Amino acid sequence: MTDGTHTDTGTDVGTDTGTGERAAARRMWHLLEPVHAVVYYAPEAYEEAAALGYGTAERWPAYFAWRAAPLGPAGAEETTAAFHSFSPDMVARYVPESWRIAAPDAVLAARTRAVTRTYAALLGPGADTPGVAEAATLARRVAGAAVPAGPLSAANVALPWPGEPAAALWQAATVIREHRGDGHLRALREAGLDPVESLVSFAAIGAAPPEVFASRGWTPAAWEAARSRLAARGLVEAAGAATEAGRELRAQVERRTDELAAEPWRVLSDDEREHLAKALEPFWVAAIGSGLLPGVNTLGIGKV
Repeated sequence: MTDGTHTDTGTDVGTDTGTGERAAARRMWHLLEPVHAVVYYAPEAYEEAAALGYGTAERWPAYFAWRAAPLGPAGAEETTAAFHSFSPDMVARYVPESWRIAAPDAVLAARTRAVTRTYAALLGPGADTPGVAEAATLARRVAGAAVPAGPLSAANVALPWPGEPAAALWQAATVIREHRGDGHLRALREAGLDPVESLVSFAAIGAAPPEVFASRGWTPAAWEAARSRLAARGLVEAAGAATEAGRELRAQVERRTDELAAEPWRVLSDDEREHLAKALEPFWVAAIGSGLLPGVNTLGIGKV
């Protein structure tokens, strides 16, 4: 998915957070995202979802349940706002039906089992070592310093911590990535990009092909209407590629996202961050090496 590198472009936006701090936050995101995301694709997670009663012919019933459960029995409108990039119609197909199948507390318990089983399968005995416990402790310190930036980070921060080190590391990774995600939504709003415009403008800079973003459920008509709005603002060309202004706007969004994401990482020293990065290697190598994760992703990891 990524080699963890990042080239910063342009000047700082908003509060002055140094280039080094922004780059560190992005690097750690690249390392932690596979740790978090592999559970959405793991066979062990599908088994736990099926045991609750969710359909597993596609990944979305379990995905919406796993990710939205910290919000409690949220409705479609609340979930759509929290997830941002999914079309309201797509969210409404799965929420609140998710909570008629299983209560959020039952989903959260099954999610922890899914995480524990997934990493036991990926790492074998390596999932229960002092190094994993140490990584969990360091990541948990960062998660504890993440002041909630929106509904998903707030909901995940409030959850009790699992006892198993691998599950605790996953939960810390989830708090950190949802904190980053909530900050990213703030950056998109500041840039004047609505949910579908956010995807169209991201595709326009080559983060992923437009067909990859079809997974978010927007109709071709909604996509084209968003492209027309961005073209009227001078952000994309008629064929869909970003203009120079469009690329700069997306660069500002990424810088702002990194800036907001950097705050909790200050709780660790540079040496501690390096120690955590080293401890995370077996996890992200196993996640990527599993073949479960898509090679091209809607987050643009490895592209932006």
